[in-house]
Amino acid sequence: MRVNAVGVFRTGLELSRPNKRCHGPGLTRYVERGKALLIARLALVAVLVASAVAQDSRPGSAGTASISAQPPASPSAAGVTASSQDSTSSQPPQAETGEFVFKKKVEEVALHAVVVDQQNHLISSLNRDAFSVYEDGKLQKMTSFRQENVPLAMGILIDNSGSMRPKRQKVNEAALNLVRSSGTQDEVFVVNFGEQYYLDQDFTDDVAKLKAALDKVETRGSTALYDAMVASAAHLKQGTTIQKRVLLVVTDGKDNASQESFDETVQQLQRGDGPVVYVIAFVDETKGASSTIRALQAISLKTGGTAYFPSDLDQVDAITKSIGYDIRNQYVIGYKSSNPISGHAYHAIDVQAHDASRHKFRVRTRAGYYSDSPAASQ
Repeated sequence: MRVNAVGVFRTGLELSRPNKRCHGPGLTRYVERGKALLIARLALVAVLVASAVAQDSRPGSAGTASISAQPPASPSAAGVTASSQDSTSSQPPQAETGEFVFKKKVEEVALHAVVVDQQNHLISSLNRDAFSVYEDGKLQKMTSFRQENVPLAMGILIDNSGSMRPKRQKVNEAALNLVRSSGTQDEVFVVNFGEQYYLDQDFTDDVAKLKAALDKVETRGSTALYDAMVASAAHLKQGTTIQKRVLLVVTDGKDNASQESFDETVQQLQRGDGPVVYVIAFVDETKGASSTIRALQAISLKTGGTAYFPSDLDQVDAITKSIGYDIRNQYVIGYKSSNPISGHAYHAIDVQAHDASRHKFRVRTRAGYYSDSPAASQ
């Protein structure tokens, strides 16, 4: 993370980019590690060859045993849980044929779902049999189901542009009320963003520290909204082991300073362990803001969240209360994908729910996720 001086020293979030080039001392260390790894591999090959020669020289030897290894499933499926089952043991089982067989690791995909009826009333009393999960059109077998108040990791992202200054007091109060409704094991961080984005408070449950971070109002022109989202999602993934992850984004304008495009942002947010994104946006539809509204709606919809567009600042507190209620009444559904690992690929998810009379409810959860095999990241 870089450090930016804006009045006082503050931590700036860095974008998490794959295949980032190394420079200077970092590159030297990278080369040295590569040399050490090459030497270790050559030593291992020598040992294996020597072992094979020794085995061939034994009386009655039919040759060396072959090793068959299936590559493990990608660890980046949406919502990979800490309780994922790994059937690969440190001592691989030996079959009767003399072959060592490495069983494939299958990760659990975890979904956090909110269910509402046609009148948008929250439905919180369904059992496991009321749900069906489909991935890429194929019915999946659920491996876990629960509805409980599990720990939450949340990032609060507040637009620091000049037009947000008159709104900040009520926005900050509403955000703090959401924090106060959180559980004792929840962790929250605060990012203020304009042209740059700053981690003004890292993960904490201390309301006073979060309030101090929200009070750092330094309004200035441009808005790097997408960059702030991508960097915050990466911080959620790297900075905590909590699996339930949420971003609350408050803004009043469209992105006009990000390096990340809209499509790149959506793809980053839909990677494994990606957060649910809730958006509160103060946009004026009379000023050609329809494209901004569509973009924010798409981001929230694809990640399983909701976008709100209040016409009155006094509505913000009620909105954050509604978001908190949603978060605390989610169903947690787990399944292990029956689809083969195929590199970098998008997998569409459809969760259906119904009552005893087979009347369907509306389910809000992530629309899908991007899987990544080792081959895809090369």
